[in-house]
Amino acid sequence: MRYIPQVSFSSDDWSTRHSVLTIARRTAALINILADRCPDPADVADVLRAYGETDPIGLTTRDVAAMRAAAALLRPVFAAEHADDAAATLNRLLQDHTGPLRLTSHGGTTPWHPHLDHDDNASWDEWLLASSCMALTVLVWDRQRPPGRICASTSCQNVFITQGSGPERRYCSRRCATRERVAAHRRSHSTEQPSEIEEGAQGTPPPARGRMTGRPPV
Repeated sequence: MRYIPQVSFSSDDWSTRHSVLTIARRTAALINILADRCPDPADVADVLRAYGETDPIGLTTRDVAAMRAAAALLRPVFAAEHADDAAATLNRLLQDHTGPLRLTSHGGTTPWHPHLDHDDNASWDEWLLASSCMALTVLVWDRQRPPGRICASTSCQNVFITQGSGPERRYCSRRCATRERVAAHRRSHSTEQPSEIEEGAQGTPPPARGRMTGRPPV
């Protein structure tokens, strides 16, 4: 069960840390770390802190296992090719796994903001599903396209949030993009070399046997 600490807040700072885009990015980061077979609760807690959650974060192995199941339900949203597919997946999640929309200030410790979990003491997995569905739904609504993608690298299955009006990203990071570009270059180079050798063999007579003395070999 989540513990909501009693802390003072700056409205501007709180709004930045809990913006729709920040929550969506937190969703992607949690899906990625929870994709491991046995995620370490300490590592998951570090991701939560990086995106604005405050201590104490008392995650147990049971909490993490439940969060891992929730993350698996969210991954298809990132696999959606079109806004219609993303919306259909989110609609199913909203119907099956979230409560009615409500406003909370966590007992006056935060600004009023919307929640889709059933109460402020919801479990970590319910909170993850509810907050993620809220943010991803707003992104689909605002952009009229899928909110994110799964990395196109064959050696990476990380999800990421797409943003901006330019060409959509295909990779979760520059590292993956560079690795795939280098691999494609090597594949192209390796397929060109045999054809060059074959062409050279067809146009050049085989070398004569014997010592190169200027005389015909005997």
